[in-house]
Amino acid sequence: MKSQYDLSNYPLWTALVTPFDANNQVDYNILRTLVCEQAQANNGILLLGSTGEGLALTTEEHQHIVRYVCDLNLDVPLMVAVGGANLQEQIAWVEFCNTLPIHAFLLGSPLYAKPGIVGQAHWFDALLSASDLPCMLYNVPGRSAVAIDPQVLQNLTHHTNLWALKEASGDIAVFEAFRKAAPQLAIYSGDDGLMPYFAQAGATGLVSVAANAWPQQTAEFVRRSMAGTFPNLFTTWTDAVDSLFTVANPIPVKVLMHAQGKLNTPNLRPPLTHLELPCTQAINSANTTILSWN
Repeated sequence: MKSQYDLSNYPLWTALVTPFDANNQVDYNILRTLVCEQAQANNGILLLGSTGEGLALTTEEHQHIVRYVCDLNLDVPLMVAVGGANLQEQIAWVEFCNTLPIHAFLLGSPLYAKPGIVGQAHWFDALLSASDLPCMLYNVPGRSAVAIDPQVLQNLTHHTNLWALKEASGDIAVFEAFRKAAPQLAIYSGDDGLMPYFAQAGATGLVSVAANAWPQQTAEFVRRSMAGTFPNLFTTWTDAVDSLFTVANPIPVKVLMHAQGKLNTPNLRPPLTHLELPCTQAINSANTTILSWN
C-alpha cells in the first residue's frame, strides 16, 4: 500500500467540482486554479466524486483530468473516486489509477442494483484487492439507493488498505453503528452541516462540498469542530451551508462559485442544470455570512 502522505494529517478533503466552459467541456485552466487554491489551504483533494459529476464524464475525460492534476505536482494528497455499476469497469479504473501518483481511492457503493450484505462485500472486496492505495468506502444511500451494512465492514477487515469510511447518511446512529463495527476505521463526515456532531462522536474529519466555495473558512470550521470548544458553530455555519443543498448537489455550489468569479460558467452536465436554482438569494446571503465568519 503506497502513499507518501500521512492521510491522518488531512482532516478536510474537498470533493472538487469539475469546471466546464461555455461549450460544456472541461475547463482545464479553471481546474488548475481550483486545485491550487485547495492546495494553498492544505486541503486534501477528491476528484471525480458526485460533486465532481464523475458519472457524467467519459472515461477519456476521467483519465485526462486525473493525469492533468497529477502533473501539477501539488503538495497535498489526491483521492480519486471509483463509482458506477459495472464491477469490471471499476476494477480497470482502479488499475489505471494505480499507475499514477495519487494517494487514495473513494470506493462508492454499486448504483441502482441495491445489493445485500453478500453483494456489497463482494463489490468492495474486489475493489480493495485491485487497489494499491488506501481506500475510503462511501456510504451515501441517498445517491446509491443502498446503505452499506455495518456487517460489510466487519467482513472486509482483512484488507490492510481499508483506511476510512465517508458516512453521508445524515444519521448519527448509523455513524455510531459503523464505529462499533469497525473501530479501527477513520470515519469522515460526508455532510458539511453535521460535522460538529460527528466530531463529538469521534469523526476523523470531513469530506466537503462547501470547501469548494470557502476553502480556508471550511478548514477553520473543521478545526473548530474537532476542537469541540466552539458551541456556536451550528448557528454561525450550518444554516449557511444548508443553502448549498436546496437542490441537487453540485448545482448550488457551482452557481455560487460562478457568482464568486471562481467559475466562468455555472454549467453542469445533463441531467443536472443550474436552471434548477432560479433564486440565488440564499446562497448569496450564505456567502456573505461565511466570508465574514471568524
